Amino acid sequence: MSFTDRLLLWLHIGFAIFTIGPVTVAIMSTPRHIRKRNLVVVRYLYRTTRLFSIILLGVLIAGLVLAKQLNDFSKPWLTVSLTLFVVSLVLLVLIMRDQHRAIADLDEAEADAADAAALVTESVGQADQQAGAAGSQGAGSAGLIGDPATAGVHPGHMERGRIAMMGGVVALIWLVILVFMVWNG
Repeated sequence: MSFTDRLLLWLHIGFAIFTIGPVTVAIMSTPRHIRKRNLVVVRYLYRTTRLFSIILLGVLIAGLVLAKQLNDFSKPWLTVSLTLFVVSLVLLVLIMRDQHRAIADLDEAEADAADAAALVTESVGQADQQAGAAGSQGAGSAGLIGDPATAGVHPGHMERGRIAMMGGVVALIWLVILVFMVWNG
């Protein structure tokens, strides 16, 4: 194995180590923060996933160049690994789509909550004024418990499940590729 082959192998391994780990952690952390409605962290995880997915192409490029130099394209395990890697990239695109949708859902829920809070504050203020004028007290917010506007489906519920499922599949694909590389490399 020549120096350039070894250099390409080290680049391939380096890209794999420093990109696959962070993107997997970002994907697997996203559903938890969607459930917590932590919009800032979900946005950060989306940017992290997007950045490391782009850098992840370095793993593919270094692997293709190395396979070309070593004339390994005829080996079935390499073809399977390349196919699985492309499938994982497609799944990453779908995961990023769902992360983006979850961010939009959380944004919308946050805006709706702010509008509802402003409406409640306004109606409580009017009720207090009316109660003061009529001589009675305690109109407050008694009618707000169990309000149908606040009950309902959690924002990002569907995206959270799809992100978790596809993230697990992507991690499993990368594990299978790792086994192929170690076993046959």
